[in-house]
Amino acid sequence: MNNSENHNLVEMHGCIVCGRLYNILVVYSSQDRLVDCKVISPGGHRVPDGGRPLAACDTHTAEEIESAYKKWQSRNVKGSDDE
Repeated sequence: MNNSENHNLVEMHGCIVCGRLYNILVVYSSQDRLVDCKVISPGGHRVPDGGRPLAACDTHTAEEIESAYKKWQSRNVKGSDDE
């Protein structure tokens, strides 16, 4: 795919552990699929997920982030069943 077909947005997302807000530079394909993202606010980092831009504070432990990610995934599975 040609990169010129991608579009960039700055979106605001909360930390998956505590909800602190971060700006994330998100790149979407022409089909509106996530290509890549980067947390551009200080103090946060990306939480890898193939489908959505996620962030967490740098101060949280890997265990806290993993636990919050599992809870986030379980909420989304329930939500997708409702659709």
